[in-house]
Amino acid sequence: MASGGAPLPGGAQCTTKVELTISCENLMDMDVFSKSDPLCALYINTVGSIQWYEFGRTEMILNCLNPKFAKKFVIDYHFETVQRLKFCVYDIDNDTHDLGDDDFLGETECTLGQIVSNRQITRSLFLKDKRPAGQGTITICAEEITDTRVACFEVSGRRLDKKYLWWSDPFLEFYKRTETGWQLAHRTEVVKNNLNPIWRPFRISLRALCGGDVEKPIKVECYDSHINGSHDLIGSFQATLAEFQNGTHLCPAEFECINHKKLKKKNYKNSGVICFKNCQVIKEYTFLDYIMGGCQINFTIAIDFTGSNGDPRTPQSLHYINPEGYNQYLTAIWAVGNVIQDYDSTKMFPVFGFGAQIPPSHQVCHEFPINFNPANPFCAGIEGVVLAYQECLPRLKLWGPTNFAPIINHAACFARQALRQNMASQYYVLLIITDGVITDMDQTRTAIVEASRLPMSIIIVGVGDADFDAMEFLDSDDKLLTSPRGDVASRDIVQFVPFRNFQVPGNSVALAQSVLAELPDQVSTFFNSYNLRPPNTFECFNAVLERQQQGLGSDVVSAPPPPY
Repeated sequence: MASGGAPLPGGAQCTTKVELTISCENLMDMDVFSKSDPLCALYINTVGSIQWYEFGRTEMILNCLNPKFAKKFVIDYHFETVQRLKFCVYDIDNDTHDLGDDDFLGETECTLGQIVSNRQITRSLFLKDKRPAGQGTITICAEEITDTRVACFEVSGRRLDKKYLWWSDPFLEFYKRTETGWQLAHRTEVVKNNLNPIWRPFRISLRALCGGDVEKPIKVECYDSHINGSHDLIGSFQATLAEFQNGTHLCPAEFECINHKKLKKKNYKNSGVICFKNCQVIKEYTFLDYIMGGCQINFTIAIDFTGSNGDPRTPQSLHYINPEGYNQYLTAIWAVGNVIQDYDSTKMFPVFGFGAQIPPSHQVCHEFPINFNPANPFCAGIEGVVLAYQECLPRLKLWGPTNFAPIINHAACFARQALRQNMASQYYVLLIITDGVITDMDQTRTAIVEASRLPMSIIIVGVGDADFDAMEFLDSDDKLLTSPRGDVASRDIVQFVPFRNFQVPGNSVALAQSVLAELPDQVSTFFNSYNLRPPNTFECFNAVLERQQQGLGSDVVSAPPPPY
């Protein structure tokens, strides 16, 4: 389901969603002792935007000059609008989120209309000075999203070939047959040192896997992972989705992995067996399905009042309100809040500060309502947020340190309550605006990992010119965040953006687009992973009715939004 776009003559709208698949060939080798580690970032320039904003990134692939990226980009396509896209490829050399310190492998610009009309385009990559980036090319494939079904897999392996001494590090790749050959649909994680691996449950859209045809051949390849990128093929096989669906936990559907180079060997049978314990096809709901079904986005704001911001009475301070009535904090609040407030029917937003000495005791507090009313920390609309911020500034003494964990845990409490309702009716977004380096990093990592299992996202806007490497570390686009104890986040819920990238006057549109780009996918991915339907669907009504008939009550439907 898609929305937006200007009406066409006759009242029709030509708006749909398309999925873009990216691959590259002959990339420049920027590393001395290995090959480049490429990643592709997509930037969009829309009508009314002054600059490009980052829409998303693929995964990074180690030591590979001909990468096939598994991560797709899903974009709203508007026939009546010129949507300019820029694909930038980088050789990733470090763990920072900032791509500016990574080697640039080339870029190409085009419009979404050009990709859609051709279904697949291959373009040369160019450097910033418009010179060719060696022989590098990028191929972009577009496919309209009309089928939102996904296949949920539970897969394991048995007696796989050992490729190094006594073990292998196996992973799987699933390919869809297309008119131009096999197209990568999904890549699993690597299971280290295991000939009988059990991969984490995963989902693949039917569109990407088999074009919705359960009888269409699917190719599965099993590899032994090498850090230098020269993965060894353990074996492969072809089957259909219908055959995968025959498996159960008690009687898995099993397929022999065949390495064709070994077929001539005497007594060769296979290189192991891949077992499909479960393959269930379900409908996956979109962000708009949830929003139009009644899901509310609960927006909470947290503002950094630590001493590093400077005295608000002086123009050098980040909290200084200029004669036009703005500063970087207010601009960020306006830009993000004006978008999110449309998805909250109450338009009442709790706003908290941290890192300041507050009246009357003047003790340092890392979680206080800026209206100083703990029983009712809500502000009426974005205008109310701005007013409360302006009124609280003179009453505070900016102090420190910069602790994030208390406010994250605070918001997580209410997201946890919403999850207990077993309904996709409430989702929580925490906007943290800060100027400095986090001083409780270990506690913050733990809080974020725990929050990743809740209906919650965190947006961090960094103001000023501080070193934001810690924030970029929390925005784990390439790999999931881990806590100090080693717990792994279930998903990426943090989006960090430095405000200094959007300081061109009037560029609040690009700021909002950048910080909110990942939110729709985070909402739909979370609820779908818990198999939670939109609140007002027919299936949900039947589930509630059954619950009432069993005498379990209707609190699952009618529970009010939790008070702060």
